[in-house]
Amino acid sequence: MPEAYARPEPSLIPILRPRCPLCQGRMMLIRIEPRQNGADLRTFECSTCEHIYNVLAEDPTKSTEA
Repeated sequence: MPEAYARPEPSLIPILRPRCPLCQGRMMLIRIEPRQNGADLRTFECSTCEHIYNVLAEDPTKSTEA
């Protein structure tokens, strides 16, 4: 009998580190700000060229789709 697969806690899921649009280096997550409806505003900074990038990340566990 197959074992049930349990999803990890949302805080344990790795955060994708985007590439910098200017120099293509990996960006570092520097801040997470909670928003409404379970979304987070994530701020990334490039350690090479210091470019700042903001992205709104929705929590998949709090989706309103049925």
